[in-house]
Amino acid sequence: MSDEPPVLARGLVKRYGDVVAVDHVDLTVEAGDVYGYLGPNGAGKTTSLRMLLGLIRPSAGSARLFGRDPLLEGARALDGVAGFVEGPRFYPYLSGRKNLELLADYDGGKAGSRIEEMLELVELSDRAKHRVGGYSHGMRQRLGIAASLIRDPRLLLLDEPATGLDPAGMRDMRDLVRRLASEGITVLLSSHLLVEVEELCNRVAIIRKGRILYEGTLVGLLASASESYRRARLVCLAQNGVDDVVLDGDAVVFRASEDAVAALSVALGQARVAFTALTPQSTSLEELFLGMTEAEPGEQSTAEAVA
Repeated sequence: MSDEPPVLARGLVKRYGDVVAVDHVDLTVEAGDVYGYLGPNGAGKTTSLRMLLGLIRPSAGSARLFGRDPLLEGARALDGVAGFVEGPRFYPYLSGRKNLELLADYDGGKAGSRIEEMLELVELSDRAKHRVGGYSHGMRQRLGIAASLIRDPRLLLLDEPATGLDPAGMRDMRDLVRRLASEGITVLLSSHLLVEVEELCNRVAIIRKGRILYEGTLVGLLASASESYRRARLVCLAQNGVDDVVLDGDAVVFRASEDAVAALSVALGQARVAFTALTPQSTSLEELFLGMTEAEPGEQSTAEAVA
C-alpha cells in the first residue's frame, strides 16, 4: 500500500480558449479524510475532479492518486480509486444487478463477489432485478455508490451524491459516508450542501472562479472567523480587544478574542456591573462560504463565460 497521499494536485490549470476554468489549484487529501470540495456552480469543481481522474488533460500542473499520474499510467493509476463525476451512468434497459455484473466483469478480480453485499448496503436488493430506466434519481445515485464500492476502493470520489435525494435519502447518504469513513475509506466529496459538509467533513477546500480560497481543516476555517459575543442588559466597559460594539435591542453585541472576553468579564465583575448572559455567536460554514464565494455585482461566472 502506497504511503503517498490519496490525492495530491499541484498547480492544476484548465483553459478553454480565453477562459480559465481552473486556475492553479492545489489540493491535498490525506488518508482517512472526509474531504469537502465546495464552490458555487461554475467554480471549477467538476473540471478539477475530471483532471484528477485523468478524464481530461490539464493545461498545466499535475495530479497524483496515491503517487500515480493517471495521464501517464492510465487505468493502473486508478487502482484503489472509485466514484463518479456528474452523476453515475448506467444502461437503462438492463437491471441494476446486470449493470453491476457488467462493471464487475470489466474490473475483474473479486468485484463480482461483492455485488449482493453492496446492493444490500445501499438498500437496493429488492429492486435489483428491475431495469435502471425505471429507477428514481435517488436510486440511481445509490446504485452509483454500489458500483463504486464493488471495487473495494481506498479512495472514493463523489460528485454531488445527495443531489435529488429527499430528506430521508440525504440522511441515509450521510450515514453511508460515515460508515465508509469508519471503515478506513478516504472520501473526496464535492458538494454544495453545506449542512452535509459540516456534518461529514474534517477538511475542506473552497473554490471560486477556478481559484482555491481556502484549504485546510473545517475546524480551522470556522475558527478563522472572529466570534461575536452577545450580552443582555450590559454596559460594555472600554477594554482592549473589544471592537465593533453595537446596541441590538436590550443587548450589546461586540467582537473580541476569547482572552479579551475573559479580561472584560473580570473587569465587569470588579466594577460590579451585572449581566444576565454571555453567548458566543460563531460564524457558520454557510455564512463563511457565502461571504467568500458570492460574486460582486457585474461579475460573470466561469459557467456563463464558457457558455
